[in-house]
Amino acid sequence: MSDAPTTSGIQLRNRRGPVAETVELLSSMRFAIALFVVIIFAAIIGTIVQQSQPMPNYINQFGPFWFEVFNKLGLYAIYSSWWFVSMCALLVVSTSLCVVHNTPKMLKDMRSWREKVREASLNNFHHKAHWQSPVAREQLALQTAQRLGHAGYAAKIVEKDGAILVTAKRGAGNKFGYIFAHSAIVIILIGGMLDSDLPIRFQQWILGKTAFEGTGLIADIPAKHRLGVHNPTYRGNIALPEGTTGNTAILQRPDGVLLQDLPFSIKLNKFDIDFYSTGMPKLFASHVTVRSNETGKTMDAVVEVNKPLIFEGVAIYQSSFEDGGTKLKLLGYPMKGTGNGTFNLTGEVNGTTKLSEDYTVEWTDFRPFNVENIGNQDARAVTKGESLNDSFARSLDKQLGSAAKTAHNKDLKNVGPSVQYKLRDKNGQAREFQNYMQPVTIEGDTVYLAGVRANPSDPFSYLRIPADDEHSVREWMRLRAAVQDPALRQKAAARYAAQAMPQSKAGDALRAQLEASALKGLEIFAGDDKGAGFFAISRFLEKVPQAEQTKAAEIFLKILNGTMWELWQAAREKDGMPPAAMDESHGRFLQLATNALSDSFFYGAPVYLQLDEYIEVKASVFQVTRSPGKTVVYIGCLFLVLGVFAMFYIRERRVWVWIKDGADGSGGAEALMAMSTQRKTLDFEKEFKELKEKLPQSA
Repeated sequence: MSDAPTTSGIQLRNRRGPVAETVELLSSMRFAIALFVVIIFAAIIGTIVQQSQPMPNYINQFGPFWFEVFNKLGLYAIYSSWWFVSMCALLVVSTSLCVVHNTPKMLKDMRSWREKVREASLNNFHHKAHWQSPVAREQLALQTAQRLGHAGYAAKIVEKDGAILVTAKRGAGNKFGYIFAHSAIVIILIGGMLDSDLPIRFQQWILGKTAFEGTGLIADIPAKHRLGVHNPTYRGNIALPEGTTGNTAILQRPDGVLLQDLPFSIKLNKFDIDFYSTGMPKLFASHVTVRSNETGKTMDAVVEVNKPLIFEGVAIYQSSFEDGGTKLKLLGYPMKGTGNGTFNLTGEVNGTTKLSEDYTVEWTDFRPFNVENIGNQDARAVTKGESLNDSFARSLDKQLGSAAKTAHNKDLKNVGPSVQYKLRDKNGQAREFQNYMQPVTIEGDTVYLAGVRANPSDPFSYLRIPADDEHSVREWMRLRAAVQDPALRQKAAARYAAQAMPQSKAGDALRAQLEASALKGLEIFAGDDKGAGFFAISRFLEKVPQAEQTKAAEIFLKILNGTMWELWQAAREKDGMPPAAMDESHGRFLQLATNALSDSFFYGAPVYLQLDEYIEVKASVFQVTRSPGKTVVYIGCLFLVLGVFAMFYIRERRVWVWIKDGADGSGGAEALMAMSTQRKTLDFEKEFKELKEKLPQSA
């Protein structure tokens, strides 16, 4: 009884051939659904595999073989791959043909009153009712039409075959649901393709634009790596330090970057940032001035997260922030040899500084505010990427103790400004360091944290250098240099033996033996190519029978602690300083210093750089986008909402009432009512029952 949408396609009225078969296939609903399912699976793959990442990332993740396979399939830029774009284009064509094929039928059916029914056909309906009325058929027809109108139906009275047909309809707008929903798919896909990577791909294919893979000044990059200001769609980033102006965005590509010239320039006047107590950014905003290249028009604005600035059709979003080239001044301390002097060093974040003939410092980051988990691993954990338990489970270090806590101990604190840098040697190998400007208090001890990691993917492990009476690292550096000085080690061993053994003929031999043992302990602690610190001591004690190791370790440590005290005093004496007072605070300092010295042999740097002064320069990162398809997508979404609402919440119902003269010839009438709908629901059953009771009632 209704012209419902069909799954078959358009059938051309001519001899069937390849063109006719192709049109019928493309316009069939089954073909569109199949395409839609394939696109969904492709989108799932695109969600799982991160898109448009640097190619080395994919090689590390999948390996050389699967990298090539996935690269051939275009899985690293799946939404702009030729096969995905082709499927989207086919879906647009297929869905459009479906809409074109079915819309005229639906509009015709919506306008139709379906007057061709017969009494016999109405008797075949499941939902039907019969009744007799004492009024004439014309009057009954008018009465029935009025009551259907009161029930929300549009009704029409038709004379046919010696009877009167009252045909009524309600909810015919349900058909708009199909039209709107399928049109929405086409509109959204077109809008998505307008905002996709396709316009840039076309410029690469047709205009010969290529990604730039090198380094250098933006102004010096050739035009073949640049996109013009009239590029219809793009999404790129531009980073601006405070006080600087830029008019070129960076578009990341799998094989490099493309430069997008903007139709305006952006100047970052000021960048504001606020933090939560956990160290997470609470609010950051950029005060900018934008100036049109064409008209010279300027505008001052504040760009915040989720509050973009729209200027000349381009949206400027607050994306993130970074360091803009903070000026640094540092004090350098040698970490090798017997020297304990300092030297000055300057640098600028994102720049490099020549440290010596063998090393270059690459300044990577500066943070004025840090909330860190200071209950972390110490420097030894970076040797082979192993944890302390894994590295020293079989050594006596577990018995001797450690200056570090395990990674399971979480203690979040603001530890002040920090500087991050890489120390690269002449062979190109580098370690990354993170040093804090101020000392922090951990479990009652004031220490300086010096972070180090061998790989960028590893967390930082921290060397804890105890602060001296002047809240500096100078005393620890003095002790470190003394450990490496053979003459001071000999002097410290002799002093320790002299104090431990009084002067007597009987004690001379024991004193000489104790001096030799103390010197041996310092030499082992000072280390060699195979190790140093407590690790070297534990390796030495492994030669002792296992039953005697614990006792030997206690004696060895007692001698080492006493000798280290004398070594510290000898170093102070050498530098013209008075002896340190023998009290609890200095005893604790020496214990922490010894632990830090043991860990420092795994620090892996020839110098320790301590941040002294800085002039912070903040930078803001903006995302600039031109999205001509955004409005199109919004319209498509509106159509989709209307279509879904119409399909699910508007129910089409049809009612026919066949009225003829009564069979008894008394002047009355006989009525037959039938009712149909596309979806039989409880509401439909209720409505049919109400009409069946209401329509036969006498006026």
